[in-house]
Amino acid sequence: MMRTAKIERKTRETEIRAEIKLDGTGKYAVHTPIPFFDHMITLMCKHGLFDLKLKAKGDVQIDDHHTVEDTGIVLGKAIKEALGDMKGIARYGHASVPMDEALAQVCLDISGRQYLVYNVVFPKKSKLREFDPDLIEDFLQAFSGSAGITLHVNLFYGRNTHHIIESVFKALGRALKQAVAIDPRVKGIPSTKGSL
Repeated sequence: MMRTAKIERKTRETEIRAEIKLDGTGKYAVHTPIPFFDHMITLMCKHGLFDLKLKAKGDVQIDDHHTVEDTGIVLGKAIKEALGDMKGIARYGHASVPMDEALAQVCLDISGRQYLVYNVVFPKKSKLREFDPDLIEDFLQAFSGSAGITLHVNLFYGRNTHHIIESVFKALGRALKQAVAIDPRVKGIPSTKGSL
């Protein structure tokens, strides 16, 4: 069974195409007009062992918000479609990942119910070049919403904004890898309700 998906989204603000393979090796080709964001998406793929081709264009001359948020929508839809009927998946995943002085945790449930709990406070309001760290919450909100994932993100501590965000994306990749994995002991949908 090939768990893959191709998703395209085109609006007046953005144009995004994504192709994902859940059972990959962490290969990626990610191209958006936001270099720091590309770096974070590639980290998620590498640590989640997802193969991803992603190309995004957006109205970054106005702001990065539309491109970041719409990429979250597209990636969430791609993962949801690639999961198919969700039979046999582990469903839950969690990871705590250190990045130098920062430590972040991601816990998630592929439940069909979107919910984001985001407990990340950056030590100071600063941009990474031109990237606004507050956009990470917007990305995760869009991602969890379109994927139908309950997502809890917690920062235990950290001083460097880059390190904090990097630990979040690495933890997200590792938690997703656990949750989407096929467990041969799971028969059917992993829920007593019989559906997700």
